[in-house]
Amino acid sequence: MIFRTLPIAAAIAATLLALPAVAQQTPPAAAPASADAARDALAKKEGEGDQSALLKQTLTAVDKQYSMIRRNQLSVTYDLTYAYVGEERIVTDLANGSTTLFNIENTSSHSVTNTFSADYGLLDNVTGNVTLPLISRYSDNNLSNGVSNSLGDLLLGARWQPFEARRDTPNLTVTSNVRLPTGRSPFKIIAGSGEATGSGVGAFTAGLSVNKIVDPVALFGSLNYTASLPAKHLWQVNGTRILTRVAPGGTIGFGMGFAYALSYGISTTISFQEAISAGSKLRFADGLEAKTHMQTSSILNMGLGYRISPKTTVNMSVGIGLTPDSPNMTVSMNIPLNF
Repeated sequence: MIFRTLPIAAAIAATLLALPAVAQQTPPAAAPASADAARDALAKKEGEGDQSALLKQTLTAVDKQYSMIRRNQLSVTYDLTYAYVGEERIVTDLANGSTTLFNIENTSSHSVTNTFSADYGLLDNVTGNVTLPLISRYSDNNLSNGVSNSLGDLLLGARWQPFEARRDTPNLTVTSNVRLPTGRSPFKIIAGSGEATGSGVGAFTAGLSVNKIVDPVALFGSLNYTASLPAKHLWQVNGTRILTRVAPGGTIGFGMGFAYALSYGISTTISFQEAISAGSKLRFADGLEAKTHMQTSSILNMGLGYRISPKTTVNMSVGIGLTPDSPNMTVSMNIPLNF
């Protein structure tokens, strides 16, 4: 059985509403009426804000960890993500010191995830979050092919800013979330009966995020650790053995990147994410215990945000997998809706 670790979450493209206008100098001999017209032209239009506020919104669009919403405010976000994973593996079987089976298996997986998340301001510096993914996955391999549609793992999270945000200093956010195994478990699937849409185990993640605005660039980074509960009371046929227990190892994740405003309605981001997972401990019905190898998943994301209204921006991003344990490619669309 081969275990693959996909990055939890990939980075979303940044958005900005506006940038300060740059005015040409008015000739000294201009008439008063022309001067008034110039002042009106340079004044903020409805829906525009100063650069600091706009960069703060950019951080919100890049990753929900980087800014807070006010108390009793609700923010709803929709994400559509496509991910492709392809691999070629060699299957061998040794008996009496000689090879009795040698086969090359080609496996590909296509996943489409519709994610609905809601953030609610519990306090001005504390935000609660609920994330609900709906996953459709198609897999093509030597054993089976077909489409599986199911609910993914539900996430319940909270973010806390211990210090007041200031323009000239980095802003720190403490993050945490609980993952509930509501998706289809990979440890309970019978070969040929469909694809997993969840992790199969509950988990807790805690981390820190930091961002700093350096006009017109917003810098950001994060560090987190995930601990998972074991999957018990299993009875999954795995080759000639029956898997009864899986204890996933801990995962350390980190990321960094920047967002840059190109114009009033367009912004761009580049970010990097990596997750390093310790091996999982496996136990079988015959008493055999084994451990999988450490896995490393890395993705480079490039994003573009386009503002379609003062409150709505469409963000597109493309992710490129950098290691064998990463998706080969991801394509994401993000639409935040603020109330």
